[in-house]
Amino acid sequence: MGRIFLDHIGGKNLFYCANCGTVLTSDNELVSTRFTGTTGRAFLFNRAVNLDFSEIQEKMMITGRHFVRDVSCKSCLVKLGWMYEFACDEGQEYKEGHIILEKALISKSD
Repeated sequence: MGRIFLDHIGGKNLFYCANCGTVLTSDNELVSTRFTGTTGRAFLFNRAVNLDFSEIQEKMMITGRHFVRDVSCKSCLVKLGWMYEFACDEGQEYKEGHIILEKALISKSD
């Protein structure tokens, strides 16, 4: 197995994997804090780094049918949320290409 190369997104207020401390994203990429994941509150981000992506899956969510990929920490492989690939319902297209990270699974620098 080779060496894992990690990226750094930059910025001051960073979000980390709560399990291993790998940098994931920053406040600059935060779109909304008003989402719900499987563990409770979740955040929508424009982009994040140091993630592995699963194959595309079709899921029926509260807001309709979506095609998503699960996202996991590149370092420790803990599942952290998902990425919206495609939204089937009108009005949900703004989520496409964005990433949900669950609050319970990430930590934030002060």
